[in-house]
Amino acid sequence: MSSYIECGDIKVASPLFDFVVRELCVELELESVTLWEGLSKIITHFVPRNIQLLQERERLQSHINQWHLDRSHPITPDQHREYLTAIGYICPEVPDFQIAPKNVDSEISSQAAPQLVVPISNARFAINAVNARWGSLYDALYGNDVIEEAGGAGKGIGYNPLRGRKVIEYGKEFLDSAVPLLDAFHRDVSKYFIRNNSLVMSLRDQREVSLVAPEQWIGYSGDKENPSIILLKNNGLHIEINIDYRSSIGANDIAGVKDIILESAVTTILDFEDSVATVDSTDKVMVYRNLAGLLKGKLTANVQRGSYKFERRLADDRCYLNRSDQPLILKGRALMFIRNVGHLMTSSAVLYRGDKEIPEGILDIFMSSLIGIYDLSGKGQYKNSEKGSLYVVKPKMHGPDEVEFTNDLFNAVEDLFKIPRNTIKVGIMDEERRTSLNLKSCIEKVKDRIVFINTGFLDRTGDEIHTNMKAGAFALKKDLKSRSWFESYESQNVKVGLACGFQLKAQIGKGMWAMPDNMKDMMLSKIEHPQSGATTAWVPSPTAATLHSIHYHLIDVYNQQKEVLDVESDFCNAMLEIPLLGNTVLSKDQIANELNNNVQSILGYVVKWIDNGVGCSKVPDIENVSLMEDRATLRISSQHIANWLYHGICSVEEVEHALHLMAEVVDQQNEGDPTYQRMLENPSENLALIAARKLILEGATQPNGYTEPTLHYYRKRSKSLRDGRA
Repeated sequence: MSSYIECGDIKVASPLFDFVVRELCVELELESVTLWEGLSKIITHFVPRNIQLLQERERLQSHINQWHLDRSHPITPDQHREYLTAIGYICPEVPDFQIAPKNVDSEISSQAAPQLVVPISNARFAINAVNARWGSLYDALYGNDVIEEAGGAGKGIGYNPLRGRKVIEYGKEFLDSAVPLLDAFHRDVSKYFIRNNSLVMSLRDQREVSLVAPEQWIGYSGDKENPSIILLKNNGLHIEINIDYRSSIGANDIAGVKDIILESAVTTILDFEDSVATVDSTDKVMVYRNLAGLLKGKLTANVQRGSYKFERRLADDRCYLNRSDQPLILKGRALMFIRNVGHLMTSSAVLYRGDKEIPEGILDIFMSSLIGIYDLSGKGQYKNSEKGSLYVVKPKMHGPDEVEFTNDLFNAVEDLFKIPRNTIKVGIMDEERRTSLNLKSCIEKVKDRIVFINTGFLDRTGDEIHTNMKAGAFALKKDLKSRSWFESYESQNVKVGLACGFQLKAQIGKGMWAMPDNMKDMMLSKIEHPQSGATTAWVPSPTAATLHSIHYHLIDVYNQQKEVLDVESDFCNAMLEIPLLGNTVLSKDQIANELNNNVQSILGYVVKWIDNGVGCSKVPDIENVSLMEDRATLRISSQHIANWLYHGICSVEEVEHALHLMAEVVDQQNEGDPTYQRMLENPSENLALIAARKLILEGATQPNGYTEPTLHYYRKRSKSLRDGRA
């Protein structure tokens, strides 16, 4: 356990104290005593409100539980809406308004593109995500299943020329769709060059052609007659055609094209929340130090691939000449958001009133803003926000009162650090039911600082189940997305955002693609996100970002938004239709399969969280298909089983059987890991297995169905046992 240093009315864990006082305050030239005094005042003012908000969640949940228990007939949406309004769950509609955030960077306001979410606890992943603003299309295609392996086009061990040709064909076809030529195709270009301040393409048949839209060419590198890079722009995103006849790829291309580089994830979210496992002051300092390293531009990570070692660092800006032969510089890194934690959890890194932990969300915004001064004051090697803003995503807020609390908290932090009002921009995660049903009112509370809303199916479904736990047994998990509430939820998010003036001011986002090894299906389905009018959507890797960026070349999102705005709609009643099983009778095999799938997902994730402190990981499912798992996936799986237990669809004995059966499966899936502790080696004392059981059997009573309290408790025990052994 950490020792504590008394700082006025609060106690600060020594790792955090040393980091703030000996590093941040020295480098930022700040007085630490003033900071601790300011934090103490914020704690005194906001902790009681934080507690009241959590109590209000419990009050509303208690009313809803009893209402469901008292009813003997199905609920109509109108009845549901009337009751939720009467208890204050649904708030009065606010008058129409338009958001008015100032100093918003173009990556948010006017570039529709993919967005990466990355655990800030992993320095290498974080650097890769920030560098994923630019990605090789050829590499992304060659290494994934978008390109079929049939007919001898497999990836194999070495380079496969047949597969390479298919990659190049795909790339040239992409260019035809994004930056088309006049009466010609890119596959027929034998040379790209610049003449009279215009881009010219010479073809195999000796003809010379231009782009259909000549203004799409904006710059180049190298010699005009033999450029090394042709820089193009489509739908706000940049494309590089890299030319090098001497390279192994370019030597076999008629135009010498060795690669096509796409501007990909123009924004990334550095996550302190669902994808990390930070349970004490040491963990928190580690993630704060990584954030400081990124904003200073100094974070590095050592990487080893076989015998090859190298140091990963942030990418430099990219330099070209524009059409007038003047220097043109484009950012080499994604604009960084910081995702803080929600209102529920507390942190032992700072204590008040003797030994009470402070809300972790208060600590996060204090530290995020303190570290953000590196960028705001220009002390970093690179500039994150050209407009002088700090971008913070706030998750798991329930309704407008909690959003107002966040706004007031941000005001207080801005005052403490003497930065202008609304410098700290906010993103609202529309992932809780009370926020969905009051989204417009939530946005209104932060209308001068909001720059982001998005949807999150997994958390949103977990909250749907928990809120309506007593209403009845929920449908099979795979069927939940097909019910009317889901489409209404997704559509309303875009519609409300646009009605509140998000177009060309703020991002509207969609959720994660969870299968990082299945890019073929991603390319088929994820185009729905820009088609919906969303300006961004989450992807699990830099490769996925590059591939998903193609969709934003195919779809002009800002034109799409105009069509969405023209459609009249009311989504509230549809969202109030609870996705229950109803009269569907499940067979024993269906019940067993559902239990096994849910339990395997839970165990595969929890064992890494508890034993290794890994908050986001690629976990094989029961069919050995790798899925990106974080606490949101854990929440929906555990809540689903808890709901079935409550309504007698399955029994505790059947759950215990599934836990034993799936523990064996997960142990086998991890048998190649020499550090892995088998759950079935000592099941009665295995902390991961105990935690998973608790998440299921006590799921109905967990606050809002969240998994954090249980995970934190058993992770702390795991660390304590490990340290004891050491």
